Amino acid sequence: MCRRCSNGWGSDAMVNLSLDFAPLTSWWLLALVCLPAVALVAWALLSRTRGAVLRAGAAAALALAVANPVVNEEERAPLKTVVPLIVDRSQSQKLGERPETTETALETLKSRIARFPQFEVREVDAGTSDNGSAQTETRLFEALAATIRDVPPSRIGGAIMITDGQVHDVPSGGDTGLPPNVPLHVLTTGRSDEFDRKIEFTQAPRFSITGQPVSMTYQVTDSGTKGSAPVTVQVFLNGDLVATDSAVPGVETPLQLKLDHAGANIIELAVNELPGELTTSNNRAVAQMQGIRENLRVLLVSGEPHSGERTWRNLLKSDASVDLVHFTILRPPEKQDGTPINELSLIAFPTRELFVEKIEDFDLIIFDRYQYRNVLPTLYYDYIAEYVRNGGALLVAAGPEYAGENSIANTPLVNALPATPTGIITSKGYFPRISPEGKRHPVTRDLEGGQSEPPHWGRWFRAINVETPKGTVAMVGPDEQPLLVLNRFGEGRVGMILSDQGWLWARGFEGGGPHVGLYRRMAHWLMKEPELEEEALTAATDGQTLTIKRQTMSDTTGPARLKSPSGVETEVPLQDNGNGIFSARVETDEVGLYQIAQGDFTTLAHAGPVDAPEFRSMISTMDVLAPVARASGGSIRRLLDASQSLTVPGILPVRANAGAAGHNWLGLRTTEETELLGVKSYSLFSGFLGLALLLLALAGTWMREGR
Repeated sequence: MCRRCSNGWGSDAMVNLSLDFAPLTSWWLLALVCLPAVALVAWALLSRTRGAVLRAGAAAALALAVANPVVNEEERAPLKTVVPLIVDRSQSQKLGERPETTETALETLKSRIARFPQFEVREVDAGTSDNGSAQTETRLFEALAATIRDVPPSRIGGAIMITDGQVHDVPSGGDTGLPPNVPLHVLTTGRSDEFDRKIEFTQAPRFSITGQPVSMTYQVTDSGTKGSAPVTVQVFLNGDLVATDSAVPGVETPLQLKLDHAGANIIELAVNELPGELTTSNNRAVAQMQGIRENLRVLLVSGEPHSGERTWRNLLKSDASVDLVHFTILRPPEKQDGTPINELSLIAFPTRELFVEKIEDFDLIIFDRYQYRNVLPTLYYDYIAEYVRNGGALLVAAGPEYAGENSIANTPLVNALPATPTGIITSKGYFPRISPEGKRHPVTRDLEGGQSEPPHWGRWFRAINVETPKGTVAMVGPDEQPLLVLNRFGEGRVGMILSDQGWLWARGFEGGGPHVGLYRRMAHWLMKEPELEEEALTAATDGQTLTIKRQTMSDTTGPARLKSPSGVETEVPLQDNGNGIFSARVETDEVGLYQIAQGDFTTLAHAGPVDAPEFRSMISTMDVLAPVARASGGSIRRLLDASQSLTVPGILPVRANAGAAGHNWLGLRTTEETELLGVKSYSLFSGFLGLALLLLALAGTWMREGR
């Protein structure tokens, strides 16, 4: 028996009545007692003994009293049918009118389903990671499985997906993960006439030797269009336009270029926009490549032998990537002492070969306590200055000879030198100190032991005084005289150490000092390593976290301008970290190439995988999900019709075996599952009622027998 009533929550509840038994003794004992009584009653009825019916009634009443019949009243409420509503929030869903279409369809569906109280909607945003950033794949079926994991199969009425159709976890074999006969309905955003152009690398190595051609291939693809003419492709290396190429859409195109520096390099391809295309965010392709320097060629020319000469040689020879050419001038040409040449020199100084024919082959030239003594013709000093002006690197380690009349400052090389000597040599103990400018310069900024006063390193005892230094005075000596001067000359760079006492640090005098770090940084700065630039803007990503770093010699700097892959521009304030370093950390929510600008500087950084599946195809489609939707008994349709009007289908509850979709409606199956709210039990033979019935039956028997 069943009836309906109103429960405490204001919704209909069903009441079921059922009869049960709760015997006062065990069933076998009750049967043992009742069987003889049944036999006697049966004999009395068959023999038509007077009062047999009353005796049978009395026996039945006694048996029922012991069996204890109970009436159960169950109050149940119907359970709601669960409807997962999976909303695609991936990056491709942010294109064009798709966000507005998605939100309008979502709100319309929720309001239409809400008219049926038997449905419970479980809305899930898919295509984003746990921290809210964009995923590199659209995984809607993974979100669907997680949504219905705790729901009994009989309570699932159907699932609805709002997506552009670019889904990357479609199960094979048409298995949606839903129970049998439960429909999957797909509502597709985007237009049916979309077309798009994209460019991508098909082959790009991760490493390459700087200065040598590296081969790559790329491809331009036009989707949704037929037949395309060759297009122009711009090639950028670390933000600078280095080449312009031509490519035919659909055909792999070879590309060769040279990396200009060691370390991280970003190669970017940009293709012309296709008028009216879906998006231009995939009109750029990025490859990240590590540049590896081939063996550096360093020319070390030492003057007369001294204690610091071996320090330079040991330092350069300890680096396996350095090819060192070292000459020491043991005997100047004007010295005549009668010693045979074959006993005096191991090898002739190949001046013309080194300073005329092959000077451009050297990455760095070092003059260590060298003085002008007619070993090199005067014209060769002009060649060296021209080598620096054209992009070469020169390091001068000066000693007392730099202050004398044979100083190289008295040659044509003086045009490239950052400081001229006064002729005064200071000889006293002093601590080399980092200057205020040096605390901001990458060469000396964080030298170990140099931030305290006095510095935690050993003293030097000689310095060459100079006047009118050009460039940056990174370190100072006695009486605040320049000790390390770094300067740009034309396209090249010049460094000058105005003391020959660095070997004291190498020998550990008074605890030594950071000579290895200082000398290597000077050499790398001279050879234009990007990490040691005084003015630089860099950016790096760790997952979806973008770190912006601005190195400057100024005290302040303005905010950075950040442009996301989708073209959204924001202003990012930079925090002063001290010593010329300004930085910011930004949590990004898009995968792709970010453009960062600050003042006249620009840089690029790629968040997420370089070749993310989310960007391989961005045109909306029904082909991917149509097989699984129709195999489940559901449907797939576009939200925008041929006239680009938004059409959201209606919602109808349907029975288990009925069709689940029509021309303009979606069917959701309803469940028959109920929830038990409470149970009330009534014992029929309990209390005075049971006693009265039993006494009535016995009294009737006695009365009949009394007659």
